Amino acid sequence: MMLTSKNNKKTFTLGILGGGQLAKMIALESYRLGLEVAIIENGAHSPAGDMTKLEFTEGWHNQINLDEFIKASDIVTLENEFIEPEILEYISNFINVFPSAKTMRFVQDKFNQKTVFFNNNIPVPDFSSVDTIEEASKFGEKFGYPFLIKTRTLGYDGYGNYTVKNIDDISTAFAKFSSDGKQRKLMAERFVDFKRELAVMVARSLSGEIAVYPVVETIQENHICKVVLAPADITAEQKNIAQEIAVKCVESIDGIGIFGVEMFEDSNGEIIVNEIAPRPHNSGHYTIEACRTSQFENVIRAITGLPLGSTEMIAPAACMVNLLGERDGSGIPADVSKALSYGKIKLHLYNKKSSRKGRKMGHITALGNTTKEAYEIAILASQSIVW
Repeated sequence: MMLTSKNNKKTFTLGILGGGQLAKMIALESYRLGLEVAIIENGAHSPAGDMTKLEFTEGWHNQINLDEFIKASDIVTLENEFIEPEILEYISNFINVFPSAKTMRFVQDKFNQKTVFFNNNIPVPDFSSVDTIEEASKFGEKFGYPFLIKTRTLGYDGYGNYTVKNIDDISTAFAKFSSDGKQRKLMAERFVDFKRELAVMVARSLSGEIAVYPVVETIQENHICKVVLAPADITAEQKNIAQEIAVKCVESIDGIGIFGVEMFEDSNGEIIVNEIAPRPHNSGHYTIEACRTSQFENVIRAITGLPLGSTEMIAPAACMVNLLGERDGSGIPADVSKALSYGKIKLHLYNKKSSRKGRKMGHITALGNTTKEAYEIAILASQSIVW
């Protein structure tokens, strides 16, 4: 398949909704493949917006800006799951956009997402919508404490989650997720006593072709992914099960593009799905250096109908460490020279203009003969950066 531009333009332009680090890394692969990139974001000088002349800075809620962005683009994808499906439907009147509005309606509401998975016999924790404190109390009576109360939409990096340890915590959770007297839509979910957290990236193309990446282990710090170890130290049977479940998740929502499926290995060794991200994912950053085809290249291939690339690892092991903001202030590190002295690492800085505690400012990936070796190198390099 050739990438044919509309309006007799000389180049094919990929439009990206959002201008953060994920859009930046998609853009880098787009340029390598000879594509142009258009970015729409609410504000100028985003990490990806700085890379293109086709930067639309009034955001997708500005009709004029959105129409200009659509006119400049040949196909559209997104870098976050919080864009209203109605926006995607509007774009699809003019050009293709993936993931589709239909897929995003499945994904954005976590209760809907879990319901789709449950109906497709995908293992998920017990869950229920809870509109009242009484309904949440009944959930606790049935499934025990602790359990989680989650906002059904707009939750990420642990925001929107509250661990209910006893019946008295329920009213606290409901109060936390209400403002101006308006209660957010909530769901309750059984607490999983997990041994480790796992993730699988899955690419699915317009033709239905599927490419599955290795199963990785993710390690969280304050609900934010801090470390990714590839491959995960689990049995061959568990790897097969995790990959099969991940593919089933993507197919159940008719996903086109790249998807990060987060899972738990529970205390009994069973694999349970936590949630799915309809975009490149933190747990897939290691693929840039460690796999024959990165998640960012495969999302481009998937949505344009090109053959998907190999997901095979080119090193025995890899470790990705997120560089999280340690202070408020400039987003530019004071000194990275010591980190770069470690020969087996790659440093990625996202060009965010300001830092705050816990914000993702960049990442480091190290390759090694074992995950232990890769982890030790990546951690030492990350700790040597002066902010």
